[in-house]
Amino acid sequence: MAAEAERLEPEAAAPEDAVGEVADAVDGEPGDPHLLLGNRLNLHLYPRGCHRLSQLCAQRAPRLLEVEFLQLSGHEDPRLLEATLAQVPANLQHLRSLVLRGGQQQDVLGACSRGFLTTLPAGLSGLARLAHLDLSFNSLETLPACVPHMRGLSTLLLSYNRLSELPDSLGALPSLSFLSVSHNCLRALPPALGSLSALQRLDLSENLLDILPPEIGDLSSLTELNLASNRLQGLPISLVGLRSLRFLILHSNLLTSVPSGLAHLPLLARLDLRDNQLRDVPPELLDAPFVRLQGNPLGKALPASHSAPETPVTCEMPRLFLNSDLDSFLVTPQGCLVTLACGVRLRFPAGATADPVNIHYRLRLPEPRLVPLGPHDALLSAVLELRPHGVAFQQEVDLWLLFVPPRARRCREVVVRTLSDDSWSDLETHLEEEAPKRLWAHCQVPHFSWFLVVSRPVSNTCLVPPEGTLLCSSGHPGVKVTFPPGATDEPRRVRMQVVHMASRELRALLEEPGAAASPLLCLSQRGTASFLQPVTVQLPLPPGVTGLSLDRTCLHLLYWAPPAAAWDDITAQAALEITHLYARFRVTHFSWSVPPAPASSAPTLQRTRVPPTLIPGPRRYWLWHTTKSCVQGLARKAWERLRLHQVNLIALQRRRDPEQVLLQCLPRRKVDATLQRLLDRYRGPEPSDTVEMFEGEKFFAAFEKGIDVDADRPDCVEGRICFVFYSHLKNLKEVYVTTALDRRAQAVRGQVSFYRGAVSEEVPEEAAAARQRKGADPLWMATLPIKLPRLRGSQGPEQGRGASLSLAPLNLGDAETGFLTQSNLLNVAGRLGTDWPAVALHLGMPYRELQRIRHEFRDDLDGQIRCMLFSWAERQAGQPGAVGLLVRALEQSDRLDIAEEVRAILELGRQKYKDSIQRASLAPRDLAPPKPSASQAPESAQA
Repeated sequence: MAAEAERLEPEAAAPEDAVGEVADAVDGEPGDPHLLLGNRLNLHLYPRGCHRLSQLCAQRAPRLLEVEFLQLSGHEDPRLLEATLAQVPANLQHLRSLVLRGGQQQDVLGACSRGFLTTLPAGLSGLARLAHLDLSFNSLETLPACVPHMRGLSTLLLSYNRLSELPDSLGALPSLSFLSVSHNCLRALPPALGSLSALQRLDLSENLLDILPPEIGDLSSLTELNLASNRLQGLPISLVGLRSLRFLILHSNLLTSVPSGLAHLPLLARLDLRDNQLRDVPPELLDAPFVRLQGNPLGKALPASHSAPETPVTCEMPRLFLNSDLDSFLVTPQGCLVTLACGVRLRFPAGATADPVNIHYRLRLPEPRLVPLGPHDALLSAVLELRPHGVAFQQEVDLWLLFVPPRARRCREVVVRTLSDDSWSDLETHLEEEAPKRLWAHCQVPHFSWFLVVSRPVSNTCLVPPEGTLLCSSGHPGVKVTFPPGATDEPRRVRMQVVHMASRELRALLEEPGAAASPLLCLSQRGTASFLQPVTVQLPLPPGVTGLSLDRTCLHLLYWAPPAAAWDDITAQAALEITHLYARFRVTHFSWSVPPAPASSAPTLQRTRVPPTLIPGPRRYWLWHTTKSCVQGLARKAWERLRLHQVNLIALQRRRDPEQVLLQCLPRRKVDATLQRLLDRYRGPEPSDTVEMFEGEKFFAAFEKGIDVDADRPDCVEGRICFVFYSHLKNLKEVYVTTALDRRAQAVRGQVSFYRGAVSEEVPEEAAAARQRKGADPLWMATLPIKLPRLRGSQGPEQGRGASLSLAPLNLGDAETGFLTQSNLLNVAGRLGTDWPAVALHLGMPYRELQRIRHEFRDDLDGQIRCMLFSWAERQAGQPGAVGLLVRALEQSDRLDIAEEVRAILELGRQKYKDSIQRASLAPRDLAPPKPSASQAPESAQA
């Protein structure tokens, strides 16, 4: 400390000299290393550079306002550096580049040493013009919180730090084009990284990454990606969507396979796969001149184990990475680790099967027939089907399902639900977090069926023996059920669930400031037999109420048992025992027995006969404290409020193509963030008023006033788009619309209206009578305007089609994959626009033919597109797999919207083909898909 004081004493004792030095710094000669030269201030090589900058700020030197480039050393004292940087926003308002690198000093071995910088002051987020930030060679363990708020950043350098993770907020930098995080300790990447739409160069080399998020394929502007020297064993299939990529560096990893689609990236000039574990490479990559494969064991067998003779030889478990083109895989007695294209993982241990088994999978869109939900459950994933159904394994198979993180976690749990023995059950589930927003539900399954992830209230179960037992709620310790000895003569299983309701919601519903309610208790058991001895149920008194101050005339014990429509007030019948904090009462049974569900909601699935089963309807007990005399009807409304979600409906039109309409149902709290993300590509009216909906509720969108849907979609009935609302999933669809009205004279102003329920036979064009009432019951929910602008140019839509090109009728495809007609191809041609050359090249057409088409139709873009598409289709007539080739070409050309539409057309055609076979009695009834009723017909779920 004395030495330090001596070092600082001269500076403190001679402020006049310091001022003189400042003047010299400002007005010095060009040879001075710390000179403020033009708009640059270089203080990184000058001792005590922070002191010098602080003095410049204190003197308010006029030339500081001209500084755009500032360099400081990261080897300064951390506290002094932070205090100095806090003065920068107020004094260097035009700063564009800030360099705070370490590495100017060397350690005893001559290597560059890291700086002491560990954080940045929050005020730096006020540098509105800052575009370049260099924090390399420092000691950062987390990204400073101010960095994601620097919205103008185009370059962010974080190499040679100690970062173990990147925050999701990093995705909020819309202008970032270069990000370097090499030589850190990253083990995973945030999915929000895919939101960096302007990112062109990404360096993640020399980290600890073993997996990449699929969202990395959303970086549409990326030209350079460096992932060298990590621990990657596989690559996400989404990498083949990086259409701008020129350099992909993957050397020195643990890769055992690479997607073949990388060979088809149009601009790729270098693919470095050296020093990996590749034993087999797709032929497209093996012969490509831009691929480097040195240091891989290509063509070599797995090394033999050199174990002792008495030690059994254990082979390495094979790893399979399926792309989107494969829907099946082979499992042998050796076992394997499988990663499906949809992100699902499976682990088959050695000996799980005695003989090789071919496993098929399909990720189904959720719909009420496939999703069994209780009153307070929420769906968190799509529905995974694994076949063959019911095949038992000799060892349990591990299954990992990706799911959407639930928003409410208090007293709730996440479980995997499956269909077993004609009834749905919940599996023991463990949650694994790979990244902050990338969660897995892990369970073990003895056989294959349907699987989905749901969020439910915490469930506690126990097996009640004749000796009696105590069942407590893990979500609320004050809720207990006591079974005395002799309550049952044989063991029976009892389940308990507890649901909370916010007191403020109850007070708003009853319009009573002092109203309160205890947690809602749900009890059920298997069977209908009553207990031989009374069972004691304990509930906590409502919040704010104690046994000493209780007015018993205001206390109501409410009871509801299915299939009753209303709650009963059983306060007079129950002998309530009140303590200081609890209320106790006795019951002799709480069994359930509900009639079979109607056919429209039964889980009837294709190729499997699922008989109707009893659906759990537990008895519910609710303790209220209110001055209201009749609370049964209010209890029903409060119970519905527990299950309702408040949402808004939006309808947006693509800016470059107003005929492309995005329809979405959003939770109210997500509307602003979603619109902010979409409004650079879409425009539209304000979101609708707040609407209340139940989990799994059906609704549909109807276009009115001359606007119609311009496609034959499986989820479209007479021009109405079907939806099913699930609160945690994306309730959106993107459709193309058209009109029969003449748009050459003026724009067409129509609307889209949203209605509850399944698609009905008749919907009023204006629905004026229905719109007079609001709430959860009326049919109509909202109406939003749709405008198709006036067509520009002399040619109308009909004149432009086929005016200079004769198109022969054709059916492209085959019976297995489906057919595309001439009308379908014309519709695809009308959507391609200037993307048609990329599609043509991915279809395998030579470049010379593209040049010929361009010359022949040099003044007619539509003619170029139709000539290309139909000349290719005529050559593909009768060839298997032609339709699949077209879909892949559209995906590789970044036209996923058209690819999804083609898939929808093919699925509809296959469905109609199966229906026609069924009507002609050419297929067994038990193998045919379930025939939908008129009210539920093609209710596809989220697009």
